[in-house]
Amino acid sequence: MNFLIENKWAILVGLEVLAWSSTFLLLYARYGLKSNFWFKVATVLFALTGVIPQVLMGIINFISTKKVDLFTLIIVLLIIYGFTLGKKQVKKLDSWAKAKFSKEENHRA
Repeated sequence: MNFLIENKWAILVGLEVLAWSSTFLLLYARYGLKSNFWFKVATVLFALTGVIPQVLMGIINFISTKKVDLFTLIIVLLIIYGFTLGKKQVKKLDSWAKAKFSKEENHRA
């Protein structure tokens, strides 16, 4: 538990990088590979690197510090962002990926 608290910022940044990477993998699997299997794998990876560990890190930090500090506040803001503005940005990314991969497919044909 001490390891998590001592390295919470590095872990959070790492989780964010992994979550966004899995988002791009998800879009690539969906439109580039057209693979339902890899889309499901990327969806699971997103869940395992995105919301779930961030919420757990926030809970662990709150239990450890017994107060709402900057780290807990950042976690809450990231979750709020993910359920509000983040959804809109992912929809834009989805549209971009769909257009990009459909153009590449048309050039191959």
